[in-house]
Amino acid sequence: MASCGGTTKGSEEAQGDGGGGTAREADPNAEIKEGLQIAFLPKEIDNPYEVLVDEGGIDAVEELKGEGKEVGPSDASASSQVSYINTLIQQRQDAIVIAANDPNAVAPALKDAMSKGIAVVTYDSDAAPDARQIFVNQADSEEIGRSQVKLMSDQIGGEGKIAILSATPNATNQNTWIKFMKDELTKPEYSKIELVKIAYGDDDDQKSFQEAQGLLQSIPDLKGIISPTTVGISAAARYISSSPYKGKVKLTGLGTPNQMRQFVKDGTVTEFALWNPIELGYLAGYAAASLASGKISGKEGEKFEAGKLGEYEIGKDGEIILGPPTNFNADNIDDFDF
Repeated sequence: MASCGGTTKGSEEAQGDGGGGTAREADPNAEIKEGLQIAFLPKEIDNPYEVLVDEGGIDAVEELKGEGKEVGPSDASASSQVSYINTLIQQRQDAIVIAANDPNAVAPALKDAMSKGIAVVTYDSDAAPDARQIFVNQADSEEIGRSQVKLMSDQIGGEGKIAILSATPNATNQNTWIKFMKDELTKPEYSKIELVKIAYGDDDDQKSFQEAQGLLQSIPDLKGIISPTTVGISAAARYISSSPYKGKVKLTGLGTPNQMRQFVKDGTVTEFALWNPIELGYLAGYAAASLASGKISGKEGEKFEAGKLGEYEIGKDGEIILGPPTNFNADNIDDFDF
């Protein structure tokens, strides 16, 4: 399905955009409109990682002489974002940039937004493909998932029981990465590693702390935890750093250098990974402005300039990839500040 009915401003009834959402006309020679109103809707408003992403996005919008803002819920439940989408529709925003808590829960509201001519861009965690025009992915999902397993394997010597501490059970990005982690673990070189449990901290610091504690206390021979969420990895590191498990249980995943610096320096964490979240938001901001201005429609092969990041090309299914993740350890962590 394409939309909830009607045509969009700058679009036709016919389909054809890369993401599968409501089609839009594209003129690569079009100028970016001044005064665009673009709203960023994170999974939850006080998530430190998503604050950085949205700061980067708002900076991009302001560079383009538009007005950017961040709005969102205080929890990362599946339906918590819907009321905010409805409000942004009423406010006639030019674009909504969202990290979806649940790919399907937000889809009807996003389709309604597109039917009213509002450009919809997802970042970090995708919505249903027919509920947006563009998805700005932080890195190749397969590369993220497989590289997490390699990081863990290197740290535990290629054998032992491991667990995953994820965000919410419905998070698109988490589930995609975990799928590739599970597939990577079927390779012969990882035959001595056993994934024994997946726990969910719901991107809540205290719950993630408790889940990490529960994993370590309920699985006495656990060798490592992969936490592909910035909230989860920092909460788990905080627990391990002051527990008897420090130095015995390895922790890796996705975190920001500023969150994890102390835990790398005190020996709790050896190595972890992430991309630059500010650049992710910045790219999403430029994509949203280009989409709302009619420079791009979301079709595969379209190109646009993303300010200081240079030119990007839209891939299959309306996906844009920021670039490969960076591994952080004691040798390089002080080179980064975010």
